[in-house]
Amino acid sequence: MPFLPSGLREHIPESGPSSGAREPWPSVSGGAGSGPLPRAGAVRSLRLRLGPADRDVLWLYLVARLAVWITAYCARWLFPANSGSRDPGPLLAPFQQWDWGYYLRIARDGYFPGQGVLPHSSLDHREAFLPGFPLVLRAVHTAVPSWTAAGLLVSFVAGAVAVLSLSRIARLQVHGQEAGRRAVLFLLVSPCAVFLAAGYTEALFLALALPAWLAAQRYNWPLAAALTALAATVRVNGLFLAAAIALHFVLTARTGRHWRQLPWLFLPAVPVALHSGYLHARTGDWLAWKHAEEHGWNRTFHAPWEAWANTWHAAFAHTQTTGYAFMFQAELLAMLAGLLLMGLLVRQRRWAELLYIGLTLWALGTSYWYMSIPRSTLLWWPLWITMAGWSLRRPWFRTAWLGLAAPVTTVFALTFLSGRWAG
Repeated sequence: MPFLPSGLREHIPESGPSSGAREPWPSVSGGAGSGPLPRAGAVRSLRLRLGPADRDVLWLYLVARLAVWITAYCARWLFPANSGSRDPGPLLAPFQQWDWGYYLRIARDGYFPGQGVLPHSSLDHREAFLPGFPLVLRAVHTAVPSWTAAGLLVSFVAGAVAVLSLSRIARLQVHGQEAGRRAVLFLLVSPCAVFLAAGYTEALFLALALPAWLAAQRYNWPLAAALTALAATVRVNGLFLAAAIALHFVLTARTGRHWRQLPWLFLPAVPVALHSGYLHARTGDWLAWKHAEEHGWNRTFHAPWEAWANTWHAAFAHTQTTGYAFMFQAELLAMLAGLLLMGLLVRQRRWAELLYIGLTLWALGTSYWYMSIPRSTLLWWPLWITMAGWSLRRPWFRTAWLGLAAPVTTVFALTFLSGRWAG
């Protein structure tokens, strides 16, 4: 187990070919202490590391991506920008919605295109978005001429890493290969799963955050901190993950040798400080990202009960158009699901995961009203693993979830792909 300190390896059993026990994250190294493999054998070694359960997960992922692409094709013909049009528009147009425009402009033009130091912020408040995804998008665009195709490729590759990581975490916690497959299935057939396929940040964040959590479970704190630092450049949830990993460290560290790893846990603060410093140099405001969110999306602090009341009013008081009202109803349901998940984590004494979910809900639940909580559920890996465990004990649960969630997933996908607000 290359990711475990030598003194801790005895606490985790070696995994056999079908035991479903804890497995090391796929790598191209030959094992602990063996140097890098020869170039010709690297791909073959990686392939050997992907066992049958991993290949099943990747097959499930490919089928789910194909379903999204078919839905996008249908949305392009059924819901063109002009209802009377005979032309469905560009092939990738369904994926060019909402936040994608911000990521594209940052990747293509930067945060402050053609401008000097600004007193407050750019006109479109793009400082609210972190630079991780746009930087990766710009890098991929050097090889992929289409910006939209480059964004889809980033999410496609990152999503594959994410589902493999989720599967392995589920196998660690629930003990069994079937648990991994089911956790991935529940994630891919969840209401906002379309955002994992679009050029958005969710897939890239999970591709960094889930391996970071897996490394933390194996007490590889340098790797966990490095991956969390990268995740913190993609979404602010990276800081919540850093807090959860720090709590996990405190709860598991036993000796002085373990505590000497503590400085690694401050690494995720570095990219956040650098980004804040960059924005300060251009705007004179250390919290330019926060103020951009306040001005652009009304994310000012409100007490949780005020945020609930405002969201309820938007959902049911007929003050919004029906499409927005429906999404505010989804926001309320997602918040209830998050609170229920927190209760389950308390009961199971999974304190680090509880902290991650709690910080996420606090950040999203203290704005003027709820916004993007349903999409945030994609990042709640404890939810999908908990559901996998339920379905193993209660066979009816998987059938019920698929029957109820599949149409909602399709509705959300069509909503987003047709240019309507989907959370």
